Amino acid sequence: MIRLFEEGDAAAVVALSLRAWEPVHASLREVMGDELFDLRHQPDWRVRQRQDVESVLSDEANSVWVADEEEAVVGFAAAAIRPGEGMGEVLMVAVDPGSQGRGLGTKLTEVATDWIRESGMPVAFISTGGDPGHAPARRTYAKAGYRELPIAYCYKAL
Repeated sequence: MIRLFEEGDAAAVVALSLRAWEPVHASLREVMGDELFDLRHQPDWRVRQRQDVESVLSDEANSVWVADEEEAVVGFAAAAIRPGEGMGEVLMVAVDPGSQGRGLGTKLTEVATDWIRESGMPVAFISTGGDPGHAPARRTYAKAGYRELPIAYCYKAL
């Protein structure tokens, strides 16, 4: 079941996001190397990720949905409307590792996309990484009808 986020869901959403994004950060570490990864994700990627998720959840301008299975929160999606840009943005999507691979991420993405459409926006946007750890996310967004635009971000440790 997918429903609107409630404040009491916050701890579960943060916890599942950290579990879901752990392999992504391991992939980023492999691609970036230890030095650059550590410089970019100090003191620990989990601290920043927790703060990012909590910020998205607490921003009243965002809409957030959660997926429940057996009375437990196992996924979430968040979106925002960017009227000045003529689009909506799917900010975050995460599914607990034990619930992945069954289309839940695609359903959450579609719920967020439908909300953007119903808000009157002609374009929906979502971003993700190009590394191997983000491959499941790219497949999810493609299944939801998003087209990938190749973009390169280049980093250098100084």
